[in-house]
Amino acid sequence: MVKLHEGGVYLVNGETLIPEAEAAKVEQLTGKAAAKEEAKKGTIAYGIMKAHNQSDSMDKLQIKFDAMVSHDITFVGIIQTARASGMEKFPLPYVLTCCHNSLCAVGGTINDDDHYFGLSAAKKYGGLFVPPHVAVCHQFMRERFAGGGKMILGSDSHTRYGALGTMAIGEGGGELSKQLLKQTYDVAYPGVIAIYLTGKPQPFVGPHDIALAICGAVYKNGYVKNKVMEFVGPGVSSMTTDYRNGIDVMTTETTCLSSIWRTDNDTKTFLEKHNRGEEFKELNPADVAYYDGCVEIDLSTIKPMIALPFHPSNAYEIDYLYENLEDILRETEKAAAEVAEGRASFTLLDKITKDGKLQVQQGIIAGCAGGNYTNVVEAAHALKGKNIGSGEFYLSVYPSSQPVYTDLDRKGLLADLMDAGAIIRSAFCGPCFGAGDTPAHNALSIRHTTRNFPNREGSKPGQGQMSAVALMDARSIAATAANGGKLTSAETLDCWGDIPEYNYDDRAYQARVYNGYNKAELDSELRFGPNIKDWPEMEALSENILLKVSSKILDEVTTTDELIPSGETSSFRSNPLGLAEFTLSRRDPAYVGRAKAVQAMEHDRLAGKVADEIAAVMKVVNTIPGQENVKAEDVEIGSTIYSNKPGDGSAREQAASCQRVLGALANITQEYATKRYRSNCMNWGMIPFHLKGEPTMFEVDDYIYVPNARTAMDGDLSDIPAYVIKDGKAEEIHLYVQPMTENERRIVKAGSLINFNRNGQK
Repeated sequence: MVKLHEGGVYLVNGETLIPEAEAAKVEQLTGKAAAKEEAKKGTIAYGIMKAHNQSDSMDKLQIKFDAMVSHDITFVGIIQTARASGMEKFPLPYVLTCCHNSLCAVGGTINDDDHYFGLSAAKKYGGLFVPPHVAVCHQFMRERFAGGGKMILGSDSHTRYGALGTMAIGEGGGELSKQLLKQTYDVAYPGVIAIYLTGKPQPFVGPHDIALAICGAVYKNGYVKNKVMEFVGPGVSSMTTDYRNGIDVMTTETTCLSSIWRTDNDTKTFLEKHNRGEEFKELNPADVAYYDGCVEIDLSTIKPMIALPFHPSNAYEIDYLYENLEDILRETEKAAAEVAEGRASFTLLDKITKDGKLQVQQGIIAGCAGGNYTNVVEAAHALKGKNIGSGEFYLSVYPSSQPVYTDLDRKGLLADLMDAGAIIRSAFCGPCFGAGDTPAHNALSIRHTTRNFPNREGSKPGQGQMSAVALMDARSIAATAANGGKLTSAETLDCWGDIPEYNYDDRAYQARVYNGYNKAELDSELRFGPNIKDWPEMEALSENILLKVSSKILDEVTTTDELIPSGETSSFRSNPLGLAEFTLSRRDPAYVGRAKAVQAMEHDRLAGKVADEIAAVMKVVNTIPGQENVKAEDVEIGSTIYSNKPGDGSAREQAASCQRVLGALANITQEYATKRYRSNCMNWGMIPFHLKGEPTMFEVDDYIYVPNARTAMDGDLSDIPAYVIKDGKAEEIHLYVQPMTENERRIVKAGSLINFNRNGQK
């Protein structure tokens, strides 16, 4: 049972839920009348945010974090931004991992060029460097940095360590660069939603089952969007901390801002096993705490789940799927056809076997969600003495760190998996983002990873190649493997729950991890490679701007993987202009050419040349009241993208920076899917416009003129007049911008975070 409360709730003594409409019951239980504003301060989240807030206001937070983490798709760009902005050394522990390291070098950065750059940066500026195959970034942070009452910032969206008492946030690189520059993470105080747990999971139910049930309940309605999920209630202690970690990492897929859990003796034991017992802090809500909403979950009612393509929220009980197999698969095929847009085909109905089962082609247990110790142990127990067969189905298992790997090995559990036919791989995030175990055309992969977005697993519809991913827990994946790849619920096996004690041994870390924190060697040199490039110069925002619509996307949601594809395209991760060539390449392949053409006209304008196309547009602009005397040389030209709801998914700032280096000045939306993508846009100097009304007045290649755009950044953002220039006429539309902090306004006016800092933060 997953129940969403319609309004706020009070939690009394950590156990009793009282809907706000029944607030009188608070006094009956406590002897004191309910005081909502005071009770808001009773959440765990409030106490942690207050302790890290640098401002005088809890309404407008300015956060400084205890530590940061980035992987090798993002850390070069972050450090390059901070260097260009005046960074001297790392002012806080900053962990650079290489868990996205298997990207090929074809056409892009050689992997080890980035890795050597990261090691040299850790030495020069005083950071920590985790070499390839040693640990997935989030597992390393759980093992070495997360602790009670801390806050950690990461450049990967799945930066979530709430089960260890740490509020962690995944954001774009700009926000990490700010921390390196001793600036703050600025955000309005978020709502806090109670995730109230009762009962105990069934032995055959894993953390991914619970996570998918939550995603299915809250994603589409935005129940926890940009809020903090606070896990409370007696059900928390029914699960081990390792198990809780597997649920917690998936909170990102709900679009929440962060997560936090109450801690208990098992949390303490986990930290003690990792030689960090001093990091334990008992965290519980106050005797009376108020939450802005509540998701109530009876853990005993959760059953094995599957999230069908193309989102973690597309979740069904496996039993329900089989009861309605053809109907559900038919709907999924329709969704696949929409993704492919006639460029490729993907079918599922043909994968129904004669005995009515769904045949899958690949199973993966990996990364920050699936590669945890407990998950791999359960898979090994399920497959011991069995044989996955020599057919097309195969299984790969990626333990999440070398300490996890070595303990599984010493216990003989990896041998049990390999004897059954599974392939054991090193710590790597690849299957989660399209750079490892890419499935064949028209293949279905089941994965205990975090995402199953379109194209994320490696599909290339434009080249006729289309596959898909369904998310499942490691237990059901193992049960499926034991059944030769026929989709099977873990409920069919009786081997669960016998988990040997984990023996953490960090000798692999002692041998290979470089720790230079507080030991910066400022005179040492950074090591570059030929395809590691600086950020290009960017203009400050002009008073008036002319936007050419270079793409119009009417999908319900546009993910960051569509804005800038993951996988092999990320081999250009350290070359801003090289990577930008792939912007929207799997969604709107013509976008890059259109954006470059607009950028060329802006370059001409700066050189004193006015293209005939712009001259014609300006004649129409001059017919707008108040704009009669505006000249082309006074109007900055840039591209824009319209998308209904962009930015779900990855925190990679490249989804925004690629647009910017191609000359984009703004995005126009109905809604931003996540805060992190909106922040990325602003940090790269783009105005995050919203459109009032529907996007019926403009199409691709139309112009939108925004007078007084710069002045608008200093004033009321709620109504910004603009004009669609089309067919020789100017048609008025109205844009607006959701509230921005003072620094966000300044960054946009400066044209980028780099300019903002170079110009003395003006």
